[in-house]
Amino acid sequence: MTLDAAPANPGAPAVGGSDRRPDERHPWWSRPGLAAVAGRLEIAGRDAEGLAREHGTPLFIYDRRRFRDNAERLIAALDAAGLRHRVRFALKSNPDPEVLAVLRPLVGIDACSPGEVLRALDCGWTAAEISVTATNLSDRDLDVLLGHAVHINLDAISQVDRLGRRLTALGLPRRSIGLRINPEAGAGYNEKLAYSGERPTKFGIYADRVDEAVATAARHRLPIDTVHVHAGSGWLGDGLGSFEAALERVVAVTRRLIAEGHPIIELNVGGGLGVPARADEQAVDLDAYAAAIARQVAGLDLAVGCEPGDYLAKDTAILLAEVVTVEERAGTEFVGLDIGWNVNCSYFIYKYAQELVVCGAADAPRSRRVTIAGHINEAGDLFAEDYPMTAVDEGDIVALLNAGGYHQAMSSTHCLRPHAEALFLDR
Repeated sequence: MTLDAAPANPGAPAVGGSDRRPDERHPWWSRPGLAAVAGRLEIAGRDAEGLAREHGTPLFIYDRRRFRDNAERLIAALDAAGLRHRVRFALKSNPDPEVLAVLRPLVGIDACSPGEVLRALDCGWTAAEISVTATNLSDRDLDVLLGHAVHINLDAISQVDRLGRRLTALGLPRRSIGLRINPEAGAGYNEKLAYSGERPTKFGIYADRVDEAVATAARHRLPIDTVHVHAGSGWLGDGLGSFEAALERVVAVTRRLIAEGHPIIELNVGGGLGVPARADEQAVDLDAYAAAIARQVAGLDLAVGCEPGDYLAKDTAILLAEVVTVEERAGTEFVGLDIGWNVNCSYFIYKYAQELVVCGAADAPRSRRVTIAGHINEAGDLFAEDYPMTAVDEGDIVALLNAGGYHQAMSSTHCLRPHAEALFLDR
């Protein structure tokens, strides 16, 4: 459901690619469209608790303008660095058509499955605006993908060979491809979310096998026009150096391929830009990010691909829940909610920190330390542990912030718990 919202409170001017409020008069998470107003949480100019009482919980509430704000801020930083760029939205982070309608005029699409390609086409993108970087593609997958003029980056030599064989089997003309490189260095919100490094991962072609990949592409007459890397997911300001170190290795491969005569027209640096989840986490300085890319590609005549998902989506929504249990167990106070990891798996799967706000006391002091749990029958169904929180009572409404990416998209009906409804606001 989409609703028009009241005008939101103006935010502070952008600083280092961010528009968070830079002073201590407001909670750290305040930004245009999300604020504590007279002690109550407002999103897109609407009272969050009031929306929960009206529509029920669990409930995702989106500020759709935030998608546009985030995309425009990133594009401006890349422009200021003098980069020729192609920004694409990582569709897996949020494929809801209500979201895609906002992003359609601004960015292309990064897809990782046939279903995502079909969703993007249905929502108005042309095949030429869609880049596919997937893993372990089957013949069935390729039959769908090769039916459209999308660009495909391949992350394994066997996949290059499989695509070449499939083109022959289907009687289709040759096409340019990209290679996804594993630089053996990465960046992520935590070790698990670094997609390359000392631990072997399933993503990408390692440097010692690039020549084999090139030879396989040549055997199938597949020109290589793109080099792709994805260092990892959710990295923040302190991960910029690691991102650049990984990029430096991939740029070296790119320069060698160009020198060997390959028609490289794009270096795709992937996504992975994170969004702070707690006050002590450092946002990525977009100007510094763009400058790091510009340093590495200096002298190369190519476009830079950039494929953010969480950066564009994460802080666009909150997830509202009701407190249904407040109880001490063995010296720990548990706050139980009427949601579970089936609608918010950020901590359960990825160990992303969660910030929770009591909607009726959004800027109140956090005087208690609690463990916040969901209603799925598994011990790991938690949202935060030893967490400082405002005092709550059963029946209160709380908001989990940063719920716009990889929450609704990954929801399930585990334990036959229902999906959360979604409300889209336009300020």
